[in-house]
Amino acid sequence: MKIYIDAMGGDNAPQATVAGALEALTLYPELTLELAGPIEEVKAVFTSTFADADAGVKNRVTIIDCPEIITNNESPVMAVRKKKQSAIVDGMLKLRDGQVDAFVSAGSTGAVLSGGMFRLGRINGIDRPALAPLLPNGKDFFLLIDCGANVDCRPEYLHQFAMMGSAYMEGMRGVKNPRVGLVNNGAEAEKGNELTKQAYPILAADKNLNFVGNVEAREITKDAADVIVCDGFVGNIILKFMEGVAGTLMSTIKKELLSDTKSKIGALLAKPAFKRVAKSMDHNEVGGAPLLGVRGNVVKAHGSSNSHAFACAIKQAVKMVEGDVVGKIEKLLVLPEADSVSE
Repeated sequence: MKIYIDAMGGDNAPQATVAGALEALTLYPELTLELAGPIEEVKAVFTSTFADADAGVKNRVTIIDCPEIITNNESPVMAVRKKKQSAIVDGMLKLRDGQVDAFVSAGSTGAVLSGGMFRLGRINGIDRPALAPLLPNGKDFFLLIDCGANVDCRPEYLHQFAMMGSAYMEGMRGVKNPRVGLVNNGAEAEKGNELTKQAYPILAADKNLNFVGNVEAREITKDAADVIVCDGFVGNIILKFMEGVAGTLMSTIKKELLSDTKSKIGALLAKPAFKRVAKSMDHNEVGGAPLLGVRGNVVKAHGSSNSHAFACAIKQAVKMVEGDVVGKIEKLLVLPEADSVSE
C-alpha cells in the first residue's frame, strides 16, 4: 500500500508530518510513503528524523519534489488551478491515476476540498464532498458530517451528507441501519433556519435513511444518532467547541485532583482510568477526517496536528484503503450518471 503525504501541510510541518510518517511506518510493515514538498527542506527533516531508523524503514519512503506550497491565505480554487507543482495537486492526480492508494494532508482545507473535486473527481451524483470525523459519544463514536468543507449549503447537500454518512457507518463501522439526526435548535420539525426547515422533509421522505429527526446540541454526545448532519459552518463550530471543552475539562479535573493530599491520593488510584478518559477525548487520537464524496481515499488531518496525530491520520487512510470506503459508498448509494473529472 502506498500513501501520498503532503509533508508541508499544517502548522507544525514538516517536522510533525515527517515524524508522523516514521511512526506510521513502524506500525505497518507493508506501508510505503511518498513525502512531498520542497525537496531540500523535506530531505533535511527526513535525514534528522529518520537518523536512527533502520534501512528497511528508510527505503519505504520516497521524497517527491513539489516546490509550490498552497497556504491558508490563498483562494483554494485558484491555487489548485495555478500551483500544479504543489503536493495537494500532485497527490490528487496520482491518486486519480492509481499511482498511490490514499492521500493525507494537514494543509489548507479549502485546497484539499478543491483538489478532491476538480483533480480527483466526485462520486456519481454527489454535488459537494464533505469532511466527516468520528467523535466520541460516551458509547462509541458518531460521524459528524460536514465539519467544515461546505459552510454554505443547500437542503439537497445535507441529504447527500446523510446518505454518505449512513453508507460510511454501515459499511465501515458495521452499524446496522444507522440513525441519522439533523442538528437543530429544537427537536420539533418546524424548528430551525430555512436550511434545516427545508432539509427536514427531504430527509424524512427518504425511506433508505433511518432519520430520527432533529438533534439539539446537548444531545449530540448522548448517543442520539450515529450520523449527525449539518452544514460545514455549524459542524466546524461543534467540532472545535468539543475539542475546547474536552481540553478545559481535563485541565480543571487535573487542577482539582492536585489541590490537596486526599485528592492526590485519589488521583493516584484513579490514574489509569483518567488516562483512558483523556485518550478517548483527545482529538489527536482521531487523526483527521475523511473527505467523503470524492473518488479516492483522502484524509484531512487537523491543521495543528502533532506527529502522533498525523500518524493517526495516516492510520485512518490505511483503514480507508483496506475497507474500500469509496467502493462501499458507491455500492450503497443509488445515484445518477457520473460527474466528469477535470484533467
